[in-house]
Amino acid sequence: MKKILTFLLLLAPAAANAQTTLDDWGFNDFSNTDIALGSRSLRDTIGGVVNIILGFLGILTTLIILFGGFKWMTSYGSSDKVDEAKKLIGAGVVGLVIILVAYAVSRFVLSELYAQTVVG
Repeated sequence: MKKILTFLLLLAPAAANAQTTLDDWGFNDFSNTDIALGSRSLRDTIGGVVNIILGFLGILTTLIILFGGFKWMTSYGSSDKVDEAKKLIGAGVVGLVIILVAYAVSRFVLSELYAQTVVG
């Protein structure tokens, strides 16, 4: 019984595909212009990806700074925990500065690249 059930489950995708059209592989599924895949320029796409990554990293460093503040507030005066919290906050601030510099550099590079490659 298990062999029959396994055979039927393996045969089910082929049975579901019984009504095929001329386009067996789905190449023409995206030929409709209403979908607008790839309508953005390469510069806009790269800039969007860079902004998303740097935004995520900025949120992460902000959370690290907040976590360091929380550790400091809940240290109950323990000098070891306060020192650990200070190191965490310092690392978060350094990370935030690095991310802001990376954002400025990427913004400059992308704008200059666009200015040098635009025809007209």
